[in-house]
Amino acid sequence: MQKQQARLAVIGGSGLYNLKGVRVLEEMDVPTPFGLPSDRITLVELGGERAAFLPRHGRGHRLLPGEVPSRANIWALKSLGVEQILSVSAVGSLAEDCRPGHFVLCDQLIDRTRGREGSFFGEGAAGHVSFAEPYCTGMREALARVLSASGHPFHGSGTLVCMEGPAFSTRAESHLHRGWNAHLIGMTSLPEARLAREAEMCMAIVAMVTDYDCWREAEEGVTMEMVLATMGENTRSLQELLPRMLAALAALGDCACRSAAAHALVTDPALIPYQTRRRLDLLYGKYWNS
Repeated sequence: MQKQQARLAVIGGSGLYNLKGVRVLEEMDVPTPFGLPSDRITLVELGGERAAFLPRHGRGHRLLPGEVPSRANIWALKSLGVEQILSVSAVGSLAEDCRPGHFVLCDQLIDRTRGREGSFFGEGAAGHVSFAEPYCTGMREALARVLSASGHPFHGSGTLVCMEGPAFSTRAESHLHRGWNAHLIGMTSLPEARLAREAEMCMAIVAMVTDYDCWREAEEGVTMEMVLATMGENTRSLQELLPRMLAALAALGDCACRSAAAHALVTDPALIPYQTRRRLDLLYGKYWNS
């Protein structure tokens, strides 16, 4: 791995980049074995902390949820030495008390995507990581302390359904997801969180509620107009909180997430094809080269 350029990273919308007090250090293209990331990665200094910023959908929001190159995004951040990823995502609410404008520090995920490249393993390297707790507990607790002190309405836990999109849910689907006791619905949390775990990186998500999905029968379905209006307010609130969030995350010590793949690989390293070993050496070379 090259010299560490940032321990912290933020994956989110381009609105997060218009931050007061941010000092841009460098913008870089980071080629990966899985293609280019969603966009150039920007190294910044904010509130005394260095962080890598990556717009999930590309600047100008060019990529559909299913088109986001998550493997390239996570690999690229790993190559810069990132250890903790703060994911920021707009979501719909499936629960009355998760109101538009609220933030949710999700602790659980339900995968309803299809056809997305969801693992670094494969092509001669079989591995299985634990994903029972998909988000880093230490990061979630640190973010909860910041949000509690700020007074911004938030929920310290919640289950997020990740659907394929790009269309919003039907009413029947929305009621189905509520029947699963899920709290939120979104389109981008997977495979991002699973790949971060495979790459032994801590990840937490700040899910920003924009709407009530479409389960309220007396109301109209979700529209982009209502989503964008609330998203703008959410983004402004997060911009103010982000320096304190990064400082809180930077103060955390080591974590079990960073050894999540220690016993995941079941293939004899001697039998892994050369090209696969090259592609995955950044992630797992410390295990098969020891």
